Amino acid sequence: MPQISQKGINMPASPIRKLTPYADKAKKEGKKIYHLNIGQPDIETPQGMLDALKNCDFKVWAYTPSEGTASYRSKLAEYYNKLHYNITPTDILVTNGGSEAITIAMQACLNPGEEVIIPEPFYANYNGFACSADVIVKPIMSHIENGFALPSIAEFEKVITDKTKAIAICNPNNPTGYLYSREELEALRELCLKYDLYLFSDEAYREFCYDGREFISPMHLQGLEEHVVVFDTVSKRYSACGARIGCIITKNKSLYQTALKFAQARLSPSLEGQIAGEAAVDTPDSYFEAVSKEYTARRDTLVNGLNRIEGVFCPNPGGAFYVVARLPIDNADAFCQWMLETFAYENETVMMAPATGFYSTPGAGTNEVRLAYVLNQQDLHKALVCLEKGLAEYPGRTI
Repeated sequence: MPQISQKGINMPASPIRKLTPYADKAKKEGKKIYHLNIGQPDIETPQGMLDALKNCDFKVWAYTPSEGTASYRSKLAEYYNKLHYNITPTDILVTNGGSEAITIAMQACLNPGEEVIIPEPFYANYNGFACSADVIVKPIMSHIENGFALPSIAEFEKVITDKTKAIAICNPNNPTGYLYSREELEALRELCLKYDLYLFSDEAYREFCYDGREFISPMHLQGLEEHVVVFDTVSKRYSACGARIGCIITKNKSLYQTALKFAQARLSPSLEGQIAGEAAVDTPDSYFEAVSKEYTARRDTLVNGLNRIEGVFCPNPGGAFYVVARLPIDNADAFCQWMLETFAYENETVMMAPATGFYSTPGAGTNEVRLAYVLNQQDLHKALVCLEKGLAEYPGRTI
């Protein structure tokens, strides 16, 4: 029998989706499941995007330019310049989702075997993107006790070697919801300049900042023009995960031209996705104001509810729509599976993502779970009841 590649063997399966077979079985048994495991918002996609799709009138469904259509990139530049990014359409490379943006950037910026430092816990698929690019992830631990704030610069310097090529952050963070401060970004700026590193900034959740807190991008910092690579996507901002349209933003022209070669090799991003994405830029501020108000209420419902459960601790996040909570359990993977496979309260249960999948350090996150507050408040209340009942019955409870 022909052998599978070593890269294929090393490629990690999604820890977010690995419990799906147990959820499917539970549904077949008639259980209702509250899905807090995945970042699929229930917020309606802006009508302007949907109308743009309905009104498509092209006669040939043709390739688009590898870097994206001129009209979409021009419209995106308008959006980013309202945020004071000071870019032109030629600084934007449109990709098939934010995932492709990250993979292309890793391939363009790092040689095989070189390293990217990422504070953990981090979005689980970074491991898969790094594997695809033959890049090594060097995790650096953040801690639930201080809400998963950026680790100290001294901790970064402990893991920097001659193979270190980049630092990657997600801001606001998936899975923790932590929103990095200007001071933290300034510290990273100095570090990247000192060691001549790229700074990757995944900004998929840029629009989701709460309590009047300010979003700071590395694009706002002076002196990093050749170092910053921003990843973005329409998936979360416009509740359009299925559109699969993202982008790379960089002012580094050499990097841009290199990334473009990878984009040319995969031909082009989708025409219809870019049509919808272009229309999305005109989404009124009222849409985001309503969404922010709704997510703030959901966050408060979930965080307050979690912290009322005996033995549970959950920091209050400043952005995105996730929390990581510490539970009184022996093993998060076993607990999340048990909740689907064995437990039910009034024939209902909760699906969560074990936090172990968001850490690279072995043994980390074994008593933590990520929950996405992508359900309405009534369902969140019911999910909290199920979780509390489940924790009371779980045979591996630790307190």
